[in-house]
Amino acid sequence: MKIAIIGTGNLGLSIAKGLLINNSVTTLYLTKRKPEVLEEWNDNKLVRVTPNNKEAVSHSDIIILAVQPKQLKGVLNEIKSLLNEKHVLISTITGFKINRIEEIIGIDYPIIRAMPNTAISVGKSMTCLCSNEAGKKRIDIASAIFNRLGTSIIIEEEHMQAATVLCASGIAFWMRLIRATTQGGVQLGFDAAEAMKMSMYTALGAASLLIETDTHPEEEIDRVTTPRGCTITGLNEMEHQGLSSSLIQGLVASFNKINEIAETK
Repeated sequence: MKIAIIGTGNLGLSIAKGLLINNSVTTLYLTKRKPEVLEEWNDNKLVRVTPNNKEAVSHSDIIILAVQPKQLKGVLNEIKSLLNEKHVLISTITGFKINRIEEIIGIDYPIIRAMPNTAISVGKSMTCLCSNEAGKKRIDIASAIFNRLGTSIIIEEEHMQAATVLCASGIAFWMRLIRATTQGGVQLGFDAAEAMKMSMYTALGAASLLIETDTHPEEEIDRVTTPRGCTITGLNEMEHQGLSSSLIQGLVASFNKINEIAETK
């Protein structure tokens, strides 16, 4: 596939790394206002680094938009005259709805919104996708791209902001949980490196169990809890301290904030 990433910041670089690791491109254009920042990427024969968005679009079929929200309108106006029936636009811009993109370039082009997270750089992203009417026939292309970079799910656009909280912000939430269990491990007598390794791989194992066995978390919890045992004692104390409640409240607070931000754009 011929892919261009327009606006190669942190997320754009994460996507680029994932695409290259998984051999998902025949050519990959990366655009940046200051291309010298990405100079080392030119060492890869599949990559072209350029400050010219038009050049990238004209040589690509899949256009991944990863600019700042305030820059998107200008970018779309810049490239719209180059778009044709071969192009598929994939926008990763938070809060920028499909109808706003259609107002600029028209309704005839496949437009797909994608909300990946930063685990895309190691091929483990949870990416949520939605599309306009024209994009429904091409959304499988986006699914194929992001399934090589982790896992994808197609949802309705009305749920994209909630998906941003659960999946994109969710990376930070899970990092905080891993940090907390690491700190607890240190208090129990392990050094920090040991405790973090145990926390990371235990979290990975828990998620892998659910993915591989398709079981419910409570079913797996029942397997490791015994009457008057240490596991149920610890779980109950966490719940008394508000573990589940605080996590849910945090998700809701983030969701309210993202809606507030969207209203000001």
